[in-house]
Amino acid sequence: MKTLLLAMLLVVAPLASGDARYPPQSIYNLNAKLVDQSGAARGLDMHRGHPALVTMFYGSCPVACPLLVDTLRSFERSLTPAERARTRVVLISIDPERDTTEALATLATTRKIDLSRWTLVHTDEATVRKIAAVLNIQYRRLPDGSYNHASVISLLTPEGEIAAQSSMLGKADERLVASLRAL
Repeated sequence: MKTLLLAMLLVVAPLASGDARYPPQSIYNLNAKLVDQSGAARGLDMHRGHPALVTMFYGSCPVACPLLVDTLRSFERSLTPAERARTRVVLISIDPERDTTEALATLATTRKIDLSRWTLVHTDEATVRKIAAVLNIQYRRLPDGSYNHASVISLLTPEGEIAAQSSMLGKADERLVASLRAL
């Protein structure tokens, strides 16, 4: 099902660079214009060549999203220094209205996020939907402005293929750690 969905999205969304640099199942094939916490324009392939942990969140989330960040930190603590040095983390906002560049920068400072390896990004609503579909993350905005969303962490290969996914929160999922080590 995920393969079919990715294939359908890639027909609608042309390659970011117009060439075939990535394997057919790579999410890096999705044309997504992102903006990071410093205001720099980025593509989904911003960490090409590195394994990457990717999740979707929103900055004003009171419970699940802070726990996602803590889970990613727990994952990093389970790695050797060399594994940690080569791994990147990407948090993609599902709230383009409130998660501006400034809001993401403030969040990074408040949560003491290591921006040498972690990147927080926002984009337009249509692109958020495309990325969420490819990562198999469902979400919806509630009347009060909060979001009901799946908490899924995806491990991407250095070429952007989904190697493993986990919805375990609070501690590192050993299956995800093992998948990273196998890359």
